[in-house]
Amino acid sequence: MPKRLEEMQRDLWTYLLLVWITCIPYSSTAPFANQSRSLQSGATAGHRGPNEGQRILSRAKRGWVWNQMFVLEEFEGPDPILVGRLHTDLDVGSKNIKYVLAGEGAGTIFSINDKTGDIHAMKRLDREEKAEYTLMAQVINRDTNEPLEPPSEFIIKVQDINDNSPQFIEGPYVASVPEMSQVGTSVTKVTATDADDPVYGNSAKLVYSILEGQPYFSIDPNTATIGIALPGMDREIRDEYMVVIQAKDMGGHMGGLSGTTTVTVRLTDINDNPPKFAKNFYDFVFPEDLGLGKPGGKVKATDKDVGENAKSIYSIIGGNEKGVFEITTDSQTQEGILMIKKPLDFEMQKHFNLTVEATNVRYGPTGPYKDTTTVRIAVEDSDEPPIFTRPTYVLEVHENTAINTVIGVVTARDPDATGSPIRYFIDRHTDLERQFNVNVDDGKITLAKPLDRETDMWHNITVTASEVRNNSQISRAIVAIRVLDINDNAPEFAAEYEPFVCENGKPGQIFHCI
Repeated sequence: MPKRLEEMQRDLWTYLLLVWITCIPYSSTAPFANQSRSLQSGATAGHRGPNEGQRILSRAKRGWVWNQMFVLEEFEGPDPILVGRLHTDLDVGSKNIKYVLAGEGAGTIFSINDKTGDIHAMKRLDREEKAEYTLMAQVINRDTNEPLEPPSEFIIKVQDINDNSPQFIEGPYVASVPEMSQVGTSVTKVTATDADDPVYGNSAKLVYSILEGQPYFSIDPNTATIGIALPGMDREIRDEYMVVIQAKDMGGHMGGLSGTTTVTVRLTDINDNPPKFAKNFYDFVFPEDLGLGKPGGKVKATDKDVGENAKSIYSIIGGNEKGVFEITTDSQTQEGILMIKKPLDFEMQKHFNLTVEATNVRYGPTGPYKDTTTVRIAVEDSDEPPIFTRPTYVLEVHENTAINTVIGVVTARDPDATGSPIRYFIDRHTDLERQFNVNVDDGKITLAKPLDRETDMWHNITVTASEVRNNSQISRAIVAIRVLDINDNAPEFAAEYEPFVCENGKPGQIFHCI
């Protein structure tokens, strides 16, 4: 507070000096443009003599004498403050001269001594509320109230003091910048305003500085541009910073007023982290009867980045030479889903070791980021239906084959390790005449009824095989039986013929065809 008082006193002395300079009367070399002819005449009234006309022509006329007036804002004292003095060359000590003041604030803010022309400010003024006042001064005859001169306009300016602190109108601010940005990278720009006079002194000259936020950020003291000051700022370690900015007037010197604002700086993500599998080995058990395209297991690689930078795609890069497996990427969960493309066979291969790779969709600064893991798959034995040695059997039998003769054999086995015995049956929907039988234990097919090739040349039947231990496990095979011909039919004439021949027929002459 003592420092502030000292500055106000210094400004007051400056103001009083200006007033003193302003109020020194001076003689004009010619009347003001707005001075009336009657005033010129009145200026010489009562001074006539022998050389009256010559004196009128040679005398320099006088008019209003003042420069622009100033009053210091926010000034308070026990008495009204003297702003300045109006003076006319008509005022030579005559008591009938009266000064009159009109215009903005006349009589309320400003008062005039009607005898001396002294103008006083009666109220505390605020430049930021109103910077200048336009008033009208006039000299009149005190006795008659007649104007002695035309009115003259003048301005009283309110002189600024540093009574307003800087304000950040748009704050608080929110800004973002990519992580790992280089030193000097621009983050954002802030702006403070000061209601003081930017022309007079340094009351509105602002200098910016950082109160909180170092050593991460810096600010240009003149442009208020905030920039990166520390290299290697990692979003995965810290993603948000609170920066406090100060704007100080008086060019930042001691005694200036200040204002502050906050800037929330968020680091945006770049792809600077690779995906990482949680485990080096994943173990899954796939039943051998797992359907094609059905999921059998899931793996996942996590990424410290976010959004698109964290997305990965999965692929099998080893152990899948036969193309039994495939892996797809779940776009929602970012998991790799393992499925089979070809049927599994426990009896053929019980274990698989796959190498699975996760690769970022977006390239990082040093290329694509990736990680690998090993997936061990054990094939679980399932109770499978019997398997015929052939899907279709073709048998041949002569039409005169005796009943109960074995005409062929079908064979099926249980592919499971348990090796269940097999039983065979004929699907009677395919053998409505019950022409054939099959031995339930060994699959031998026998003739049940005589055959006639001339009636049916082919018979197509279906034989089923089921496990003894689990009769729900059933397989089917088609048996096509071809009936072979034998010479069991004598020739027959198409009709009884009655040919005739002429009596004069010649030897060798054809007379009919049978």
